[in-house]
Amino acid sequence: MKVTRLASVALVLGAAAIVSCGEPALGPVPPPQASLIGSLLQATGLLQCTPMPTATATQTVGSAGGVIKIGPHSLAIPAGALAAPVTITATAPSDNVNRIQFQPQGLVFKRSAALTMSYANCNLLGSLLPKRIAYTSDALNILSYLLSVDNLFAKKITGQLNHFSNYAIAW
Repeated sequence: MKVTRLASVALVLGAAAIVSCGEPALGPVPPPQASLIGSLLQATGLLQCTPMPTATATQTVGSAGGVIKIGPHSLAIPAGALAAPVTITATAPSDNVNRIQFQPQGLVFKRSAALTMSYANCNLLGSLLPKRIAYTSDALNILSYLLSVDNLFAKKITGQLNHFSNYAIAW
């Protein structure tokens, strides 16, 4: 009985000592270190994938709109998005990031186009973390994110884009 009371007193005194020092009893939990997760997380935030063969598509799309297939990816341009016919080239290079480069660079749509990208060839984060399509620089630095919807069952993500540039799947 005395041992239990002594242990209780020691616990109360220890807690009081911690509080009196101004230190919280429990501090914030630090984020996991990259070494614990391995190469799954990259500093860029782009989803790592197994390289696929390079896919290229060139198609002329006018005011009626159209769909361009680039390997497992697609771009749906709605009617009225373009005022005149434009020859569009899309390239999905073989890389460890699923990305697409569109030409002519800087083409702006009057109505948003829907870019759908597959991540079926990507690592486990492709199934676990929310994904989105990122607008990137040529060096794959993320410049901004598109409004995106992730279809986990199809392993595809769709984002709304208003202009041409480079896009990649990010987490």
